[in-house]
Amino acid sequence: MPKTEPSQIAQFEKSLDELEQLVVRMEQGELSLDDSLQSFERGIALYRTCQGALDQARLRVSQLLDPGAPESAIPFDPNTP
Repeated sequence: MPKTEPSQIAQFEKSLDELEQLVVRMEQGELSLDDSLQSFERGIALYRTCQGALDQARLRVSQLLDPGAPESAIPFDPNTP
């Protein structure tokens, strides 16, 4: 595994935690309009960071499942016997 792996995982977890905290603050409904807009903007950035990390993880799994043709790898389905 690459040396940067733990930091990528840590960054994903940190971003996800911050996003969850941000959602809780916004759901409380006590933010000003300006604070709400800034929080929404930050939330979108965090979402994109998390989504990018998940996309990279999905690609790595596909490459591990079928290194010769990762685009044709069949995703793992826990419901399939």
